[in-house]
Amino acid sequence: MKVFGSSGTRGVANEELTPDFVMRVAKAAGSAWSVDRVAIARDTRATGEMLADAAVAGLTSVGVDVDRLGIVPTPGAQVYAEDEAVPALMITASHNPPEYNGVKLIGADGVELAVADLERVEDLFLAEKFEDATWDEVGHVTHVEDAGDRYVDQLLEAVDRETIADAELTVALDPGHGAGSLTSPEFFRRLGCRVVTVNAQPDGHFPGRNPEPVPENLDDLGRLVRATDADVGIAHDGDADRAIFYDETGQYVEGDATLAALAAAELEPGDTTVSAVNVSQRLVDVAEDADAELALTPIGSTNIITRIEELQARDEHVPVAGEGNGGIFFPDYRLTRDGAYTAARFLELVAQAPVSEVVEPYSGYHNVRRNLEYETEAERTAMLVAAEEAAEESDVDVNMKDGYRLDYGDAWVLARPSGTEPLVRIYAEARDRDRAEELVEEFYEILLDAKQNV
Repeated sequence: MKVFGSSGTRGVANEELTPDFVMRVAKAAGSAWSVDRVAIARDTRATGEMLADAAVAGLTSVGVDVDRLGIVPTPGAQVYAEDEAVPALMITASHNPPEYNGVKLIGADGVELAVADLERVEDLFLAEKFEDATWDEVGHVTHVEDAGDRYVDQLLEAVDRETIADAELTVALDPGHGAGSLTSPEFFRRLGCRVVTVNAQPDGHFPGRNPEPVPENLDDLGRLVRATDADVGIAHDGDADRAIFYDETGQYVEGDATLAALAAAELEPGDTTVSAVNVSQRLVDVAEDADAELALTPIGSTNIITRIEELQARDEHVPVAGEGNGGIFFPDYRLTRDGAYTAARFLELVAQAPVSEVVEPYSGYHNVRRNLEYETEAERTAMLVAAEEAAEESDVDVNMKDGYRLDYGDAWVLARPSGTEPLVRIYAEARDRDRAEELVEEFYEILLDAKQNV
């Protein structure tokens, strides 16, 4: 059994991710950390309070005091962890649908646990080797009311407020009913922006849209940009560690184009940037133009964090890293994905030129993604075997760091199992959309045929 995937552990709440499961994860984490105090936060999901209660029970049962932060974005919990020098447990399923929930573990440095640290917690979880406290040594609970305010205050100190305020930008914001609903509107207003919102009431049923900030979920944001003549549209996922953008005409901006634009503004000769195996050619080109290195990892924030820490230990400078899903790191700021901070850094660029001009150098690429669900481990295995056979039979460059990426020179396609859902994901990128769709469809048919023959 593997407890932690590419970004914590997730599942359908009260089915796969039960209160008992979360309680045991919390007990394992509390036992592994050997600390006196841990913070607990959650996003807005309907099952969040129930699972946070279970986590409190687990931590206090192993003698750990708990600071309950309530609803804050994941990066807000990370700020609190670093400021207070305590580890944290975040109840969130990030971008997953409303029925899901999950757990992320954060170290006392405010950084999500690296792979080796997660494996230690996982070993204790599986062996059920918990440090249970006696009745008179169980932990106590303190409710913290200002974690969100503290997060916003430090954000304001970390960005170029003057440049953004002088531009007098109108920001159309869609926090998607998630944790960012409680912090991002205030943050952008205090930056001097005029802020208009949609889906900005916190609601764990996500009535306006699903948490994942992908184009099919963001029609309301595009309309809001056009209706209000906004300079930019900004969307978050459920725990607000990601930011996706719309330009001043209400058109969706590919996350890979945003990452490339931000990387181009940051990278200097000799720097290194880190991304995952589904990296866009846009970032490859930016790194090459900057005379910087590009390091690739398996998909997922945990893997990127681990690689950044390895590079930093070798005194390599990593000013920017991330994925094209809107999850971007600025390690000189802190080693976290932070949707509000990423958005503010993008606003610094938009203060100088319209969004369409900022990302225009990185246009001309088309990304297509398709998912194939499975119900049994046999179906999953059959699809991955078929993907491997297709890769081996091809006459192009193949990268098997995480799944199977086939690079055709003018385009690439990648098939890999999701780390958080029962899906095999297929990605493709090409300068011609028909070419990208064709590559995805070919791989999809291969996997579907394998699944149906189980």
